[in-house]
Amino acid sequence: MALSVREYRARIKSTESMKKITRAMELIAASRIIKAQQRAQAAAPYARELTRAVSAVATFSNVDHALTLEPENPKRAALLIVTSDRGLAGAYSSSVLKEAERLIEKLKGEGKEVDLYISGRKGEAYFKFRQRPVVQAWTGHSDQPTYDVAAEIGARLIETFLAEEGDGGVDEVHVVYTRFRSMLSQEPTAVRLLPLEVVEGTEAPEEGDLLPLYEFEPSPSDVLDSLLPRYVQSRIFFALLQAAASELAARQKAMKAATDNADELIKKYKRIANQARQAGITQEISEIVGGVNALADAQAGSE
Repeated sequence: MALSVREYRARIKSTESMKKITRAMELIAASRIIKAQQRAQAAAPYARELTRAVSAVATFSNVDHALTLEPENPKRAALLIVTSDRGLAGAYSSSVLKEAERLIEKLKGEGKEVDLYISGRKGEAYFKFRQRPVVQAWTGHSDQPTYDVAAEIGARLIETFLAEEGDGGVDEVHVVYTRFRSMLSQEPTAVRLLPLEVVEGTEAPEEGDLLPLYEFEPSPSDVLDSLLPRYVQSRIFFALLQAAASELAARQKAMKAATDNADELIKKYKRIANQARQAGITQEISEIVGGVNALADAQAGSE
């Protein structure tokens, strides 16, 4: 019985060590998520004004651009999936991968082939384990994305979209990421990036909100050549920032749940250990009393 008590004490000690780790990871995620939220909020005005500029140029110039033309018979699509580099974030990566799988099935149902582009080691490992080819992956930045990474991803996707079909070109580009709603709500979202569907930022336009008027120098087509790649990169950067905030929120929630579970497990082990200790003490007392009674009976018999 004493060995059983030692075993439970060892389990209590290991669970307390695990609790310290999960508690530390919870605090780290909580401290980083504030910065991630601030970065996402700081990027929103730039993305919104850039969207307004692109909307105005596309509306008033009447210029057809390669990034805005709808293909007559799309046969191939590129899909960028934004996941995390590290685990311990609950169902964060699995949720966005499920949304990606639904979009893949939808695109295949429309008769389109799908090329996969991955951001984050979790997504890369997911498709590698299933032996499904990935065209290109970017890793090491999921919780702290930079605009340089977004610019690199955007340039690669634009290059793929503009390439001819025989050179691996695609007719559509889609992005699947997790939108940060609140600390308790993160929503996997799929959007079509190319051909461009110009939308007014992340909020609905107010009534009477007019697009700004511009004079185009040197020409509307040159302005679009300059603006549209930046617009694509800004939307990818916004998706990465939203995904980073969502990942940290999911990790904080998961680590808090793990810490609470460790507390409950420690209480359970302590209760069982106390019961085992009490049972051992009771058994030892019973053995002592039994021995004393046996000794007294033996002495009485000898007299």
